[in-house]
Amino acid sequence: MPMNDSVVIGYEGADDAAAVRLNSGKTLIQTVDFFTPIVDDPYEFGLIAAANALSDIYAMGGKPLFALNIVGFPINDLPKSILSTILQGGADKAAEAGIPIVGGHSVDDKEPKYGMVVTGEVDEASIWTNSGAQVGDTLVLTKALGTGVVATAIKKGLASVQTITSAVDSMKTLNKEAAKALNGLKVNAVTDVTGYGLLGHLQEMCHGSQVSARIDFSLLNFLPGVRDLAEAGMIAGGTRRNLKHVSDQVNFGENLSETDRLLAADAQTSGGLLVSLPSKNAEEFLSIIAERTHLPAFKIGQIRELDHHSIKID
Repeated sequence: MPMNDSVVIGYEGADDAAAVRLNSGKTLIQTVDFFTPIVDDPYEFGLIAAANALSDIYAMGGKPLFALNIVGFPINDLPKSILSTILQGGADKAAEAGIPIVGGHSVDDKEPKYGMVVTGEVDEASIWTNSGAQVGDTLVLTKALGTGVVATAIKKGLASVQTITSAVDSMKTLNKEAAKALNGLKVNAVTDVTGYGLLGHLQEMCHGSQVSARIDFSLLNFLPGVRDLAEAGMIAGGTRRNLKHVSDQVNFGENLSETDRLLAADAQTSGGLLVSLPSKNAEEFLSIIAERTHLPAFKIGQIRELDHHSIKID
């Protein structure tokens, strides 16, 4: 498809949002995301869906400006009050991000769906992409993993209240503060970890940057109860597809079980930022995160020279 000269970042890569240069000199970034409920509470579903949609703007180093709602709802089968509650969750999360919701579109659908189109702006010279990781960088992740496992367990009624609460708290947390903590630091590559899981999004980063990565599995932080649920078979179909998709690009250590491999590929919703930055800046980033936020940010590995495999994890 033909591209316009004003397009800074389009569909040709695997970045988190599109970026278009305006005549004014500013650069607009825009993204869209929506999905079916992953929790039972409609208000929390609205919060999570909105936080997830906003995440791509923060992952590009941008400032969100406004949003449009996208809604699918079985209007004749469920009370309208449920829809109103979902939309209230989205509105409250948008308000937390400091933006208005200025419209949207809805359709009558058999299964509820909710999300947003989010428009933001960024200085073109300061856009974060997922294709600038440098050899020697430290990789930092700003949220614990395992939301895919928890969502599967919720559907089967097997998740504990503590596990659900921890997962919901993580998913409804904006990546705003994590992005703010990166201001002023040398940032080489950023993406947010969502449906393709940690391994899928890291593989995209490595491919775009022409580097490889080594991950220490013992450094990965998982939500409470996730391992037990995973060992009990609470694995989403999307997670299994993720693992299959990256299998020829990942060198798994012999000490890693099948459960370990699936956990590393777990399909996330509203996950954290995956950041590649020089080691000195990584330490400063973690210090700022600990000082200013409650985010469980942690180092997970390093960027290395391009190898036969994009990722080695052991």
